Amino acid sequence: MAFDYQTPRYIHVIEQIKTKINEGELEAGERLPSEMELAKQLNVSRNTLREALRILEEENIIIRRHGIGTFINQKPAFSGGIEELFSITDFIKREGKEPGTELLFHGATEALSEDKLELQLEEDDQVYLVKRVRTADSEPLVYCIDKIPLSLVGEDYQLDEQSMLQSLQEKKDITISYAKAEIKTIGYHEEISSILHSEENQPLLILKQIHYDLNDNPILYSLNFFRSDQVSFSVFRKRLF
Repeated sequence: MAFDYQTPRYIHVIEQIKTKINEGELEAGERLPSEMELAKQLNVSRNTLREALRILEEENIIIRRHGIGTFINQKPAFSGGIEELFSITDFIKREGKEPGTELLFHGATEALSEDKLELQLEEDDQVYLVKRVRTADSEPLVYCIDKIPLSLVGEDYQLDEQSMLQSLQEKKDITISYAKAEIKTIGYHEEISSILHSEENQPLLILKQIHYDLNDNPILYSLNFFRSDQVSFSVFRKRLF
């Protein structure tokens, strides 16, 4: 392999490992050699290798299990671009799987300080809270927390449809036009990780979204928790001239 020495060596290491994965030389679930051995194989220093592995771990291409080793991560079964506003129902259907719902809680509740900020609520306003687990072919995929200003839907609101966006449109004539999204990661969460059948060393992805109607009013504040080995998100970026 010809090296461009103007490019940091850890970038070359990342490319080499990705190539080995794409060509089947390294398979999902396979354990990598020790740092000393792998650095020797790739002809780089251990510091260079560690930086490459750090970035690969951030990209969920590898996973480190403390005291056990470093493994090639499973390819996520679900992927999508966050530039497109989609429902979880559609997200699951696109992969040819059957969406399902386990309703954990729904009803009026006090708004938290973050709810008031994101939904532009007054001090005494309440929210309609929905907690559910979305499944794909009966397997848990997403832990969903959705909050809507109670004044918009009322205490008698019932979420019968699997899609929150569809329910708001059909029952309350509220059209969601766009959303602002943010992706974060957290470590093991005792309740949510257990529900999603996630291992203790498996991070969770959080897709945080504020949904707006046609008049730019915040309507829905949602937090969706995914297992990072099952789901990946991408962003389409276009160069401006």
